[in-house]
Amino acid sequence: MQESFLHYIWRYQYFDKKDLVTADGQSIDVLYPGHYNTDAGPDFKEAKVKIAGIEWLGSVEIHIKSSDWNSHKHQDDPAYNNTILHVVWESETDVQREDASTLPTLELKSRVDSALINKYNHLINHPATYVSCENQWSDVAEITKLSMLDKMAMERLYDKSAVVLDLLENNHGNWEETAYQLLFKNFGFKINSDPFLTLAQSLPFKIIKKHAHNLNQIEALLFGMAGFLDEPTDEKSQGLTKEFIFLKQKYALDQKLHKFQWKYLRLRPANFPTSRIAQLAAILHQQPLVFDLLVKSSDLKMISSWLRSKPSDYWIDHHSFAKISKSKNQGLGASSVDNILINTAVPLKVAYGKQIDNQDFIDQSVELLEQLKAEKNSIIEKWTALGLTVKTAFDSQAAIQLYNSYCKKKRCLNCNIGTSLIRIK
Repeated sequence: MQESFLHYIWRYQYFDKKDLVTADGQSIDVLYPGHYNTDAGPDFKEAKVKIAGIEWLGSVEIHIKSSDWNSHKHQDDPAYNNTILHVVWESETDVQREDASTLPTLELKSRVDSALINKYNHLINHPATYVSCENQWSDVAEITKLSMLDKMAMERLYDKSAVVLDLLENNHGNWEETAYQLLFKNFGFKINSDPFLTLAQSLPFKIIKKHAHNLNQIEALLFGMAGFLDEPTDEKSQGLTKEFIFLKQKYALDQKLHKFQWKYLRLRPANFPTSRIAQLAAILHQQPLVFDLLVKSSDLKMISSWLRSKPSDYWIDHHSFAKISKSKNQGLGASSVDNILINTAVPLKVAYGKQIDNQDFIDQSVELLEQLKAEKNSIIEKWTALGLTVKTAFDSQAAIQLYNSYCKKKRCLNCNIGTSLIRIK
């Protein structure tokens, strides 16, 4: 027996409620089970229960055994003083609140249908290569899958927007700085996301905007602050170093990065941090108004073209300083552009819409995801193998959220798909 299963049973009242009594024989009538609490404190808040004819309003705490109350030290925690009922699988001892009053206990062990328990155990414990429900996937109604995936897509949007709002708070409400930093972070494509974010945070956007007209100066600032000019190796890097030394002194910049902090392992040359920095320089030179383009513009063709800005001539045939490359650096490819839009433009729009209380920006983010192709990764491949149709980025974002936040963590009881498979019909 798992506590999460008891939460599910209590939340949806899937137990025999006839002649309910506490462990000491007092009658119980559940008027409202309460709302599920995901924060600290009792499991359910604002429940309404009648015990021995007296109506109580307060919290409900769930445990496998009644003694878990003491094991978790709730008897010493004033946050649990308003608990009106202790719901357990097995009651083997009386427990008390901090004020020494005895807490009424309801035992569920003999009141839950064995068929429900068997279905739950089959779902959770059945050997699976990918997700717990894979062998029953075809038994789930399409409307159930679609409704859950729609919920997952929106949940992922709001999760990502929360990260943006945290970044905004760190930037004291400056949307331009926040958009600039998020763009840099996502140019790292996971493996170098941290150093790219550090680069943006150590080089204020107002300085970039001031020098955006001069590509050479933008490159000097970016490569210098990234640590790639610490030891110049050719004429190009020597020229940028000279420019960087002047600008660094002018703006009293604090260089926080060095070359060894960037990762190259298993990266193709086009994804080298030097290649990405050159591409970023070209993008910012072309149009530095990152926030306006990614949030306020709805011209997908124009935004995509901007993100594909080609780097300077030197970087067309270089992926590192002093090394001519056989492959050309033509800027971001289509899938990389889509990745930037999904992880930068979309969460920025949602966060901005939430902050100014304008649903239009949130709707625009959904429309943008529906225009973009689905991502290709191992998660999507496995969902597709199960028979899930994943055509757009809206679909792939939903599938990723479902797997990462629910399937991988076996949160089947918080998933409409999982609960549909164990529900007694």
